[in-house]
Amino acid sequence: MSRSIPTVDYQLAHSAKAEDRDVFVKQVGDALKDIGFFALINHGIPREVIDETYRQCDAFFDLPESTKRTYLRPEMGHQRGYTAFGVEHAKDNPAPDLKEFWQTRRPYPTDATLPTYPDNLWPTDDVKGFQSSTETLFTAMETLSSSLLEACSIYLGHPASWLPDMAEHGNTIMRMIHYPPLDDSMPEGAVRSAAHEDINFITLLVTATADGLEVMDHDGTWIQVKGDQDAIIVDSGDMLQNLTNGLFQSTTHRVVNPKRANQRRYSMPMFVHPRNEIDLTPRAEFIEQTGGVANYTSIQAGDFLHQRLKEIGLI
Repeated sequence: MSRSIPTVDYQLAHSAKAEDRDVFVKQVGDALKDIGFFALINHGIPREVIDETYRQCDAFFDLPESTKRTYLRPEMGHQRGYTAFGVEHAKDNPAPDLKEFWQTRRPYPTDATLPTYPDNLWPTDDVKGFQSSTETLFTAMETLSSSLLEACSIYLGHPASWLPDMAEHGNTIMRMIHYPPLDDSMPEGAVRSAAHEDINFITLLVTATADGLEVMDHDGTWIQVKGDQDAIIVDSGDMLQNLTNGLFQSTTHRVVNPKRANQRRYSMPMFVHPRNEIDLTPRAEFIEQTGGVANYTSIQAGDFLHQRLKEIGLI
């Protein structure tokens, strides 16, 4: 029997019992240390908020191609607005992914003390409810991400605020992805999302509208992640792997093409990033726990992100 990714119950995090909260921390940390993925249930984000955001995504991606392309912003490294079908590809894989997407961050007030990131872009003239639904979901997911980073911090032997402080006012983005139905025009060898690892600290993935996500196990086989409409999939990315010298895994995953070519798919991941100036050099205590040798580079988060965006074709 093939295994599945672990399931973690978020209700444990808010239990009145300290032992329940300790179990939550251990389950989160053990999952990221082992396979780098888990399914979070009872996360508290209302189903209607998720469904409404998917409805708005559907309305946007159904717009004419010429209209969608007015929201292209390649000069921003496609970090805001629309990215067209066939632009992004996995690292070391030149075949384009079979997807188009929209990216946004949470709104920041105009304040000289905060990091400078590109402004959000909204298709308000074409899809009236897109901004409000996206911002509502973004806020809920960012709050949830902070709680998960607290659990990671405690598991790693640091104060609960350790990782959340690094991510405060960070370069976190949410991506609304549309995988269109497939046809004979698709490039040979292209898949919806080729095997890759995420760049950031952690990713929160609202369960997609169709199956297709697969996670690579230790032996190189693929674990199929079955869609659970009430779960959020969480994984640790390259930046957290770098910081912990591999104690937390950044696991290879992919989205395979469907058996029915006419099946479209939507998903909405939030990529939780630290601020650009955060030093990702592997910490000494994690080097000691992982064999005594630094396996990853000394680099700041902003430089790490820029390097990876070049590797996947966004800049």
